[in-house]
Amino acid sequence: MENKSVLRIEGLCKTFGNLKAVDGVSMQIETGEILGLIGPNGSGKSTLINIITGMLAKTSGSVSIDDQDITAIPAYNIPNYGLARTYQTVRLFKNLTCRENIMMGAIGVGIKRREAFDIALDLLEEMDMSDKADTVAQGLTLKDQRLIEIARALACRPKFILLDEPAAGLNEVETSELLSLLKPMPGEKHIGILIVDHDMRLIMELCDRLHVLNYGKTIAEGEPYVVQKNPEVIKAYLGSTAHE
Repeated sequence: MENKSVLRIEGLCKTFGNLKAVDGVSMQIETGEILGLIGPNGSGKSTLINIITGMLAKTSGSVSIDDQDITAIPAYNIPNYGLARTYQTVRLFKNLTCRENIMMGAIGVGIKRREAFDIALDLLEEMDMSDKADTVAQGLTLKDQRLIEIARALACRPKFILLDEPAAGLNEVETSELLSLLKPMPGEKHIGILIVDHDMRLIMELCDRLHVLNYGKTIAEGEPYVVQKNPEVIKAYLGSTAHE
């Protein structure tokens, strides 16, 4: 049995002038589990993810992996510490092929080109996209673009991946396929997944635990069906659309 790694967020705060976008948020996730981060629009989810991944400087608090503080590490270097991510708006290299896009993830953390090539082919097979290895990214459907972005994150061989709305723009069938792909991933790859998404069916079926933000603060955390019945969570979602 491999030792579990831990991504730990402690007392994170981010202020913009008088606005506390993230207000003392603490959470942790271990390899082998999926944690869902949910909350209404403006609740601080995107800001939190951008701090965790080095894209935004924190005001206070810390982010660590296995007790190594990564709070001040620049975003481009974060994957070298075991953390990879996808984006709400897909950010692929549009003029590169699927295989080349995935290889970039591996090469970015120092894996040699030959090994990166093999990693990319293996991941394409896992995504059931081997036939699209030489397809240029800009010619892909949104669903396939999202799968390639997930594969590129996995090519970094991370301990943790952060998925920022991977089901956005997908239909119900595509979302179900995404669920089937993600559900076994922590166990099979010994990684932890932190996912933000508006699709509550996906979140409820996929996640081991949920962490709910509202106005930058944690209002609930725990197992999905317990959190779903939490009065504060119900109140936070009243009158909102698309659960956010």
